[in-house]
Amino acid sequence: MLLSVRNLAAHFFLEEGILKAVDGVSFDMGGDEIVALVGESGCGKTIVGLSLINLLPAPARVVSGKVLFANEDIVAASEERLRAIRGAGIGIVFQEPGAALNPVYTIGAQIREVLELHRGLTRHEAGKEAVRLLGATGIPDPEKRARWYPFQLSGGMRQRAAIAIAIGPRPKLLIADEPTTALDVTVQAEILDLLRALQAQRQMAILLITHDLGVVAQLARRVMVMYAGKFVETAPVEELFSAPRHPYTQGLLESVRRRADRSTPLRGIPGSVPDLFRLPEGCTFHPRCTLADSLCKSAFPPAVLLAGDHSCACYQVTR
Repeated sequence: MLLSVRNLAAHFFLEEGILKAVDGVSFDMGGDEIVALVGESGCGKTIVGLSLINLLPAPARVVSGKVLFANEDIVAASEERLRAIRGAGIGIVFQEPGAALNPVYTIGAQIREVLELHRGLTRHEAGKEAVRLLGATGIPDPEKRARWYPFQLSGGMRQRAAIAIAIGPRPKLLIADEPTTALDVTVQAEILDLLRALQAQRQMAILLITHDLGVVAQLARRVMVMYAGKFVETAPVEELFSAPRHPYTQGLLESVRRRADRSTPLRGIPGSVPDLFRLPEGCTFHPRCTLADSLCKSAFPPAVLLAGDHSCACYQVTR
């Protein structure tokens, strides 16, 4: 097992109180899996990704749990050890490549830096490898583009450059946080094809963080559905799409237009993600759930294995 996460909790300590962004999640990933983490904005998906490399912004921190990467606990690792793991062990493509790229350095210089640091290449070797990586990610005329600054690149090329930086150190796990956000449909398809090809070539694992179920269907093999800091359902992608069990998962899928039935009106989930400062008692989804009863309001339901790799945390499904 490449990655094993157990009871991970990450909280923000603010003047208003403690915000439980991630509250006790557990999952495993094999060395060549593509796993998707989905849910509405504000559910804690990005915080899970940042917790895996212990890169949470202040005033957030991991308060409990373990993140075992290749049997090494990331949470307990020293800052020096974390610098070695970030990049060479776990790479990350941040949600906004325009913000993640340094505007005062060329794309080539930014790729070269991680290659010198994590692979020990000389400046000349790193420069050549940077050009090769840009070409491998589909950027035309990579030798020329390596001398460009981020503002000179289109959104799609910035995303490809961010991927080149992330895969340059040859990580075993790639965290891709909303890798297709704000891209047009054609570029989005190209980025997904690129990630799929890179995963096959390098035999690396990918944790795909997204709210786009279309992206999940095209790329992932397994899906974890998150709501208000907790996992509510996990399943193989085909099973989740064909037979979702949790009412929240069902609502997410019903809000997506299906090609076969464009005449059916879209159905949204009533209400919104709860304020994490004032979470409801019991199942956090019950104020929005049409099936909720008194039991749902008493305690958060435990995740129960339904069949195979399909689990669900819902009293209406598991009792």
